[in-house]
Amino acid sequence: MTKKIVVLISGSGSNLQALIDAERQGELGGGTITLVVSNKKSAYGLTRAAEASIPTHVRTLKEYKDAGKTREDFDRDLAEYIDEAQSPDLIVLAGWMHILSPAFIDRFRGKIINLHPALPGELDGAHAIDRAYSEFKAGERTKTGVMVHFVIPEVDKGKPILTQDIPCVEGDSLEDLESRIHVVEHEILPRAVKLVLEENLCCLT
Repeated sequence: MTKKIVVLISGSGSNLQALIDAERQGELGGGTITLVVSNKKSAYGLTRAAEASIPTHVRTLKEYKDAGKTREDFDRDLAEYIDEAQSPDLIVLAGWMHILSPAFIDRFRGKIINLHPALPGELDGAHAIDRAYSEFKAGERTKTGVMVHFVIPEVDKGKPILTQDIPCVEGDSLEDLESRIHVVEHEILPRAVKLVLEENLCCLT
């Protein structure tokens, strides 16, 4: 039976494109992307989804703030919308730049995974690539990496599914390091989705 995947994005959607391409090649573990959600109206990933005939949904935190509502209201309503519209088997955060509260996570505990450009226990939170590069230039780091992990309320602390080291190379610019990281991201995220769906992996902690 086809397994439903909902992908959450905020930007260009290059990792979404990697998932779309993997699905076309039958490499998503029997999963189908049934909805793409963005919290940014201008996200180019919405165009990628439309070109692949995938339904989209846009919901911005600003609309909630302007109405006097909270982040938790936003998260709770978004979770309810996704659950009622799709009842997904897996939710993938692919460049989703909004920290989800338990109001969202608790509804899908064990069914949300996130792509993060750092290794487990290192550089949690935003700007991980910039921080890795700064540490490299200061002589404090020789490598960084990418991981896909289950999402829990503690940011980037969930159980890793797949990880991959990425060396910091002498002479690298920030753009060089970013490019190598993005290449790995586009490869590791579809593999992680396939692994989770085929092996029925979950993390309930």
